[in-house]
Amino acid sequence: MRPQYLIVAAIAFAAYVFGAKAGESRYNEIKKAATHCWNDPQVQKARKKARKARDKTRKAASKQIRSFSR
Repeated sequence: MRPQYLIVAAIAFAAYVFGAKAGESRYNEIKKAATHCWNDPQVQKARKKARKARDKTRKAASKQIRSFSR
């Protein structure tokens, strides 16, 4: 019974190794597309706009919290 577990474990390990090698190229494709999207000028502009809105909202919330605590 024990050798059967070893054979199954060896096959699973080999499948994992070969799958990881095959998946690396797809991972690199996805990474390249994500980097391209992240560095797109329109996306950068939207991120900057979102940061400004976040900061404005944070300041307004902070003011309200201070007014409630007094």
